[in-house]
Amino acid sequence: MARFTGLSGSDARAADAGAVLRAGTMLARGLLRKPAFGTSDGLLFLGRGTRLSGLRHVHHTGRLVIEDGAEVQGLSAGGIHFGAEVSIGARSAIRPSSYYGGTVGERLRMGDRSSIATGCYIGCSGPVDIGADVMLGPGVQLHAENHRFADPEAPIKAQGVERLGIVIEDDCWIGAGSIVTAGVRIGRGSVIGAGSVVTRDVPPRSIAAGSPARVLRSRSELVA
Repeated sequence: MARFTGLSGSDARAADAGAVLRAGTMLARGLLRKPAFGTSDGLLFLGRGTRLSGLRHVHHTGRLVIEDGAEVQGLSAGGIHFGAEVSIGARSAIRPSSYYGGTVGERLRMGDRSSIATGCYIGCSGPVDIGADVMLGPGVQLHAENHRFADPEAPIKAQGVERLGIVIEDDCWIGAGSIVTAGVRIGRGSVIGAGSVVTRDVPPRSIAAGSPARVLRSRSELVA
């Protein structure tokens, strides 16, 4: 476990001791739940009040941290797969399927060292693929399914859905409060500004922002 930096003396010792105590408690919770996972390779840290279901569909290949009050629902056709050193922030939710029946959702795949910050929502009823070293800021939402609504005479709820999926390639930063809609691919190394609504593909190494989001410039232009 990494030590805190920027503190000295008793403040540093107290911060480190608190972190060790918290990590130990989370690890103890994880040890109790590990046998229920489909695959649990590596340390598992669970915060207080986590809501975990369908765990035989959930797999991780290295250290996984699920913080306080987060929800992971595993029931899905392709399962929930986390790489190594993945963290899921407090009060975030991963939901591929309804709790009340119907067609199960597709899957979530998340690469090594990627993180989901506090209060995110991952709707992976359509397939969601998140690469390695991806950061989802607080409150980010991914919606991989759209309701059909072409027939104005029929209830929208009765017209079915389209599961187009979402792909976020390696080394992307999705800013706080952003929404990514079904059918979108965000290219490797891209940055999405806070509060954006991403409705179309973003090329690699782009900086995009707005509602709907548009590409403002390439990160290559920032290199002197």
